[in-house]
Amino acid sequence: MAKTGVVKITQRVDFDAVMAAGVSASSPHFALHIRRPALRNRIGAVVPKRWAKNAVTRNAIKRQIYALVAQSQFHKEPSDMVVRLRKTFQRTEFISAASLALKQAVRTELRQLFDKAFQTP
Repeated sequence: MAKTGVVKITQRVDFDAVMAAGVSASSPHFALHIRRPALRNRIGAVVPKRWAKNAVTRNAIKRQIYALVAQSQFHKEPSDMVVRLRKTFQRTEFISAASLALKQAVRTELRQLFDKAFQTP
């Protein structure tokens, strides 16, 4: 991810600092925490086992988060961001963690979340 200017947040202290800044935007399944200013763009993903029981599902959601941020232009000024899953995706609707439907649903909701957070007033 370094080639796009975005680095993953890996340390718990950094996650806690960003999450202490409060929720900047939310959607039905996700909350976005943003801390500004920062030295560079960094992104973290919190996908608790409580809301995504299978490791395959958790990893698929994290991959969608990191992929969207890597190819996006949402972050104009350097900031630390944490995307947190706050509600489960219904297993009756999305039977497989690897399903295209789940990936599209996650990606669409994340785009809306970032649009909401970075819209100019």
